[in-house]
Amino acid sequence: MSKQFEDYFLELQADMVTICMEYSEGKTDDIYIYGSYEPNMYSFDVFFKVQNVVVHAHKLSDIYPDIDTSTERQSAMLDIGNKNLMSIHGICKEYGHDMPTEIKLHYNVKENSLATKYKYELIYSNDEELLPDDIFDAWFEEIKKKHKKNNII
Repeated sequence: MSKQFEDYFLELQADMVTICMEYSEGKTDDIYIYGSYEPNMYSFDVFFKVQNVVVHAHKLSDIYPDIDTSTERQSAMLDIGNKNLMSIHGICKEYGHDMPTEIKLHYNVKENSLATKYKYELIYSNDEELLPDDIFDAWFEEIKKKHKKNNII
């Protein structure tokens, strides 16, 4: 049986999760991956929940000092994520599917489950001040606030 569009699409998302797992050395509880594509611009970033704290990738070493969060290692992870987004775009073109403008992945490490959310409309291209980092930061704050709220009982 030959691979279909969905197989390639899921394979590339799984690779994004894998590279983030490698970066975090499997020591996180949750991985939140943000991917964005709007005409001629790809953006990829990630944050984690570890020991009941939501943190940016460069802050993992504050919790686990043995994790290498050097600029070089972060850049390598983000480069691979961006290449995966480009590959997803290529697969979408090849199979005649629309490329999502936004991909949000939430991987629950302990449950080995992946939740996905896609958008297909332009989000920041038509806004003179909004950037992909703004969308990513807003999602980070939303998850951080949600997590704090859930732990105040």
